[in-house]
Amino acid sequence: MKRTPHLLAIQSHVVFGHAGNGAAVFPMQRVGVNVWPLNTVQFSNHTQYGQWAGEVLAPAQIPALVEGIATIGELGNCDAVLSGYLGSAAQGRAILEVVRRVKAANPHALYLCDPVMGHPEKGCSVPAEVSDFLLDEAASLADLLCPNQLELNTFHGRTAESLEDCVAMARSLLARGPKAVLVKHLAYPGKAAQDFEMLLVTADGSWHLRRPLLAFPRQPVGVGDLTSGLFLARLLLGDTQVAAFEFAAAAVHEVLLETQACASYELELVRAQDRIVHPRLRFEAQRLAF
Repeated sequence: MKRTPHLLAIQSHVVFGHAGNGAAVFPMQRVGVNVWPLNTVQFSNHTQYGQWAGEVLAPAQIPALVEGIATIGELGNCDAVLSGYLGSAAQGRAILEVVRRVKAANPHALYLCDPVMGHPEKGCSVPAEVSDFLLDEAASLADLLCPNQLELNTFHGRTAESLEDCVAMARSLLARGPKAVLVKHLAYPGKAAQDFEMLLVTADGSWHLRRPLLAFPRQPVGVGDLTSGLFLARLLLGDTQVAAFEFAAAAVHEVLLETQACASYELELVRAQDRIVHPRLRFEAQRLAF
């Protein structure tokens, strides 16, 4: 029997609703990956509600918890580390310490960095020190980098001017160390308003994907966390990078269709669970000439 992959997911968690690990863990488990959740923050709900309760995990607890896993002899079974929302740069450095520890125990382990830099207009923000850490330290250790358009722009200190410009910006990030850059949500001048667009750039080429942009009174939170998690999970299950890219897009679309049908603000992960595993639609990634 083929071994089930194991993934250490280090990001935020909410008690109510779905964001961070609360958006990614169940879907990753549902497609067939054992997930070890390590929560960088635990809040009552995501911050775009405007109020919440909870606390940030002390940075020293991150390597301490992983040391506990090493002590029972299981760290070498970790096939990947996923990091997302950080409460502080110190947490980020603790995560990089963990990534190095995991890679020492399993040289084939992957590190996917979802460089969450916040979206102040939506009520989500991160300290400036976190953005600096992601730019200056995390990107160079990541095997896979999954920014959205805002984060891609922040990495370069400017706004993308076209799809070709987005590709060039993503390709320049490969020089920092990642093997692949997945831009989870493109926004550039001239983009069709009715489309939700994504981009995958690797050393072998670049692929562009479109799916319908679904309308919501308030856009659900956690879509990026879900996308990054499913992309990494499918890679661990043996998909090529392009196949994992296409699968993540299709599965996320299924979740959003169910969420829209329920007129819900929170992602309807449980109702959509079978469609996550077996999406009804397929969105083909088109290889770009540039």
